[in-house]
Amino acid sequence: MKHIGAAAGVLFASSLVLTACSNADNAAGGGKGDSTSNYDMADVTGELTGEGASSQQNAMENVFAPAFSAAGSSLAYNSTGSGSGQTQFVAGQVDFAGSDSPLKDDQIAAAQKRCDDHPAWHLPMVIGPVAIAYNLDGVDSLNLDTKTIAKIFKGEIKKWNDKAIAAQNKGVELPDQDISVVYRSDESGTSDNFQKFLSASSGEWNSEGKAFPSKVGSGANGSTGVADQVAATPGAITYVESGFAKERKELGIANIDFGSGPVELSKETVNNALSAAQFSGKGNDLIVDSKALYSEKGKNQYPLVLTTYEIVCSAGYDQETAGLVKNFLYTILDNQNQSLEDAGYIPVDGQFKSKLEHAVKALS
Repeated sequence: MKHIGAAAGVLFASSLVLTACSNADNAAGGGKGDSTSNYDMADVTGELTGEGASSQQNAMENVFAPAFSAAGSSLAYNSTGSGSGQTQFVAGQVDFAGSDSPLKDDQIAAAQKRCDDHPAWHLPMVIGPVAIAYNLDGVDSLNLDTKTIAKIFKGEIKKWNDKAIAAQNKGVELPDQDISVVYRSDESGTSDNFQKFLSASSGEWNSEGKAFPSKVGSGANGSTGVADQVAATPGAITYVESGFAKERKELGIANIDFGSGPVELSKETVNNALSAAQFSGKGNDLIVDSKALYSEKGKNQYPLVLTTYEIVCSAGYDQETAGLVKNFLYTILDNQNQSLEDAGYIPVDGQFKSKLEHAVKALS
């Protein structure tokens, strides 16, 4: 299957496009010949195209694309949402999809056809914790259990000083203020996973899918859109990847009680939850069992995370594209570090990382 790039200038006009370093930059320490990797990188350079989850945008822009560029290649990643990314990948318009949720059953056969009769694999390369972000003047710390969160987003709890919230925040002066719910208006893997989480953890949620119910609150497009809207709206609340919440000083991040007391979102508490992750995909198709993950109630575990996938062909690319895909995935694995954490993500390690390494090595 040939790499598709003829329309790249139009398709990626608004995307993140980072080009290869100049020869002068390479000489200063950025070129393929000067770069080091823990993996056997293919001897190929060029432009790789991807589309999908906005939850990956910060990681792509600030960590992975610069490292890929330093190795002599470039990335064009269009941050349009998981649904669009999956559609473009299945149609053969991009080399990989970034997605917060796996392909649906009716997409799997089409993806296999796109991959020259080879299965597509889901590789959870980017781990992004989801924050319950709020804008509440004077409230620097807020505890919410999963049932309360569900009732807020259903519109059953309408005031910040509701007794259900007050009971979990003794000594905190909660204002008599309306709660303004903000949700993703676009089809989103973040919405899909958040609804799966509410269903698995709260017993109060019956909706599912990439489209969030629009009966309560107001919508905004993309992770940046919801974070900006909550930052501009006193009394607002949303679900968003933690990196977008941490970038905005107006926003607080709630501690969530998953069943064993309030848990602060941190590298340690997320890794505690990831250590128990199970996989439902076969072989190197590493689909995380989200229901099991979101049902975790262990002490000091924060399981509300997006195990964000790169969806790729296990085989079936032309030789150049196969090498670029593999090099880029190795670049991601090489950069599970502090820079990634600073961008709002959780670096993978241990057995979880080992499974990813085995899968990438098996790509052909």
